[in-house]
Amino acid sequence: MSLEVLIMTPDKVFLKEKAEEIILPTNTGQMGVLKNHAPLVTALEVGVILLRSNTSWSNVAVMGGFGIVKDNVVTVLVNGAESAETIDKAQAEKNFLEAQKRLAQPSLSGKEKIEANFAFKRARARFQAARS
Repeated sequence: MSLEVLIMTPDKVFLKEKAEEIILPTNTGQMGVLKNHAPLVTALEVGVILLRSNTSWSNVAVMGGFGIVKDNVVTVLVNGAESAETIDKAQAEKNFLEAQKRLAQPSLSGKEKIEANFAFKRARARFQAARS
């Protein structure tokens, strides 16, 4: 028996498939889930979800949300999701480097710093998913 994984965005069911293992980007670090995991609800950070089906891994960049684990079903509710196969690697790297440069600017105000940090996290998640 494996896990049933359901990733939902506000407008659609992004992914519904079986997996042997899932690694979630929680607010306190990465958390692995295998079958018969204890029930839980966790906040998700902007990052990459890793899914293992048999011996192959796939990546999904997610834009924050919640993960719910119960009875071998992992339900992930996120603001946005993008599979690694649909991300242009060169563009993702360019966006990541630009966001990193913007975040490093010392002249940013409080609001600008928060926006730059969030843009950096989104670009980093897309870049990490694309290069894996």
